[in-house]
Amino acid sequence: MSDTVNRQILLAEKPSGKLGLEHFKQTSSAPPSPRDGEVLLKVRYISLDAANRAWMHGATYRSAVEANTVMAGGGIAEVVDSKASGFAPGDIVFADTGWQDYAALPAKQLTKLPRIEPLSHLLSVFGIAGLTAYFGLLDVGKPKAGETVAVSAAAGSVGSIVGQIAKIKGCRVIGIAGGKDKCNWLTGELGFDAAVDYKDGATFKALRAAAPDGIDVYFDNVGGDILEACLSLMNLRGRIACCGAISQYDGVPSAHGPRGVPGLIVVKRLIMQGFIVMDFMDQRERAIADLQGWVASGRLKVQEDIIDGLENTPRALIGLLAGENRGKRMVRL
Repeated sequence: MSDTVNRQILLAEKPSGKLGLEHFKQTSSAPPSPRDGEVLLKVRYISLDAANRAWMHGATYRSAVEANTVMAGGGIAEVVDSKASGFAPGDIVFADTGWQDYAALPAKQLTKLPRIEPLSHLLSVFGIAGLTAYFGLLDVGKPKAGETVAVSAAAGSVGSIVGQIAKIKGCRVIGIAGGKDKCNWLTGELGFDAAVDYKDGATFKALRAAAPDGIDVYFDNVGGDILEACLSLMNLRGRIACCGAISQYDGVPSAHGPRGVPGLIVVKRLIMQGFIVMDFMDQRERAIADLQGWVASGRLKVQEDIIDGLENTPRALIGLLAGENRGKRMVRL
């Protein structure tokens, strides 16, 4: 591989406001060589997630991304060379590869995956997005048939799957998304019962109209004002699965979180629980089996937003944060 180049996208500097192209730079070098216990990977797909932006602020469930280092990110990769038992050239893995063509990583940091076509499904419905939706809704939200489930960022990678699983489980589903096109897609294509456009400026009023009997389970991807609006509509003993807070990630966060939370939680006996999908990985096989069955039967539709070219990764993340995507956004190398 002496004539092969490893292109890398670095975080040139940490943004203090909104993320822009000027915060990234592209470099190239020779591919790394795996050491004992390591595997050399050729990256095939890079996952784009709102969490990428959160990592620039500081340590979360992983260490922060520092300036002048390869931008962090999960990816689907193929083993090129292995100096670790259990991995051979041609194997497909998920790993924190970063934004680059090649990565050499310790075998213990890799998750071996089945070779499914299209490979992109391993990042979307059978990957972190699908597993986050599955466990966050079913194990944290615990919906029952007949209940009303609301989900924010409903046209995104996780939200679009959450709503469909809730429908499969016999729930009434309300999606909250930005723009009429996304809302029409949720109700027309994905089978949501109602969709609320938060961009029209009357979110609470529209939510109350869409959920006249209140909300039993709210799957929160955004935090801020939308969480506040949903909190006030929660039914007695409602459950809130806190997955993310997109509204707080990029630029200057809103001056407040949801107001009146302690009183509402007490009076309505609400359960509000944060979760990280990694907590559930010992149950991954159960989830994948269910997800595969629903996809095969046509009950769960897969929507992917694939952008070609490593050089387009920064622009693709900025667009994701602005809500450009419908379904799971990723970059194909």
